[in-house]
Amino acid sequence: MSSRRRCLPRLGLGWIAMGTLQITLAAAEAPAPVKLPPTVVNALQDAGIPTTSVGIVVQAVDGGPPLISHNSRQAMNPASAMKLVTTYAALELLGPAHSWRTEALVVSPPKNGRLDGPLYLRGSGDPKLALEHFWLLLRQIRSRGVSEINGDLILDRSAFAPVAHDPGEFDREPLRPYNAGPDALLINLKSLRLTLQPEPVQNRVNIIVDTPGEGVRVANRLTLGRDGCGDWREQIRPTVTGQTLELAGSYPAACGEKALHLVPWPADQQVDSLFRALWRELGGNFNGRVRDGRIPAEARVLAVHDSPPLGEIVREINKYSNNVMARQVFLGLDGQRPATGDGARRQIAAWLQGKGLKLPELVLDNGSGLSRSERISAEGLAQILLAAWRSPVMPELVASLPIAGVDGTLQKRLGHGSASGRAHLKTGYLDGVRALAGYVLDNSGRRWIVVFLLNDPNFRLGKPAMDALLLWVAKR
Repeated sequence: MSSRRRCLPRLGLGWIAMGTLQITLAAAEAPAPVKLPPTVVNALQDAGIPTTSVGIVVQAVDGGPPLISHNSRQAMNPASAMKLVTTYAALELLGPAHSWRTEALVVSPPKNGRLDGPLYLRGSGDPKLALEHFWLLLRQIRSRGVSEINGDLILDRSAFAPVAHDPGEFDREPLRPYNAGPDALLINLKSLRLTLQPEPVQNRVNIIVDTPGEGVRVANRLTLGRDGCGDWREQIRPTVTGQTLELAGSYPAACGEKALHLVPWPADQQVDSLFRALWRELGGNFNGRVRDGRIPAEARVLAVHDSPPLGEIVREINKYSNNVMARQVFLGLDGQRPATGDGARRQIAAWLQGKGLKLPELVLDNGSGLSRSERISAEGLAQILLAAWRSPVMPELVASLPIAGVDGTLQKRLGHGSASGRAHLKTGYLDGVRALAGYVLDNSGRRWIVVFLLNDPNFRLGKPAMDALLLWVAKR
């Protein structure tokens, strides 16, 4: 990195050093700047949100000064809109075809179907080693002649540096899946899927355990509610004792059948339970224990699983705002092993400097936006989106964004307005924060970068103002 740099002081959990070069914007056909549209101002007033609490940029993708630039240089929390920085950086630095490999290794080959030594599993940080992928890896091991394992299952997570992670630190919801920490051997996002099935005639709620797990027990203390569905997850109180998960509280019959994802157990315990259940289903025997460890140099690969390409993974991250997968990709940006957050931040800083992007206000923590300390300005995010539009990876990034009224986190939003099907936007939502950032196609066929960051105690009431801006742009 150049000696001419500016280092931000630590703010909360993260910091990043930024280069001092500024992106050059084309000045052709620059529209005259305008004030905030009256519909946006009125919606903010109705919500009790001062205009000083929002940062807004509307910028044509073909360059020129912004059409709207309001409070645009103020550093603000972007919530999950920060995933735009992480996924765009990953697409350029790693490439859309990049994949992660998970390996099963042995020191001594199996004999007569029996493995007398340990079976090793080595992770590389795969963001999407789903249940079916893990099953396929184990199926490979079975098809290569292993039916009985008399040694231990040893898990090698050395691709990521160890980091203390308190899943309840962020919002005191340690069992919520978005609070799972990064893991070089992340299997099924550490989660357990349950299906809640109301039975009004019997006045009860059935709980179906969808994820296999040996020794997993669920104590059903749910009562059937008669209110509207609403935020049904808030009405359920999960607790864990050993391998027993208890669900108490109320589940509204109006919700119908719903899936509930939880992260009830530490990683080793989760892998132990899942591996034993799947291995038994495949007809295998396992007589050892599951533990962390390192792989000896003489071990050889027995089976491998390669993740889907990054271009596919970023779609899931952005469409559905998957925080755990975003954190995995963020750490994967560090070219060193074991990977660290500081290493990932250095890589992004060097990448931004090399692109001539100046974002002095940028503060990166974990790259997912699930953070109280991450910061960027509306102008900075607009610069990122403009650079992405000019990038060879633009198609992959744009295709990963939710489409208004169509899919992802925008599926039920703006479905009947002018922006429906014409806006590709990343959303963000935290306590005190709402955000939208992406691209909107107007009625004349011109495409605009739109960034709307809102940091205010009345953030829950900010949606109408954001939608008003999107409709105003789309109708141009």
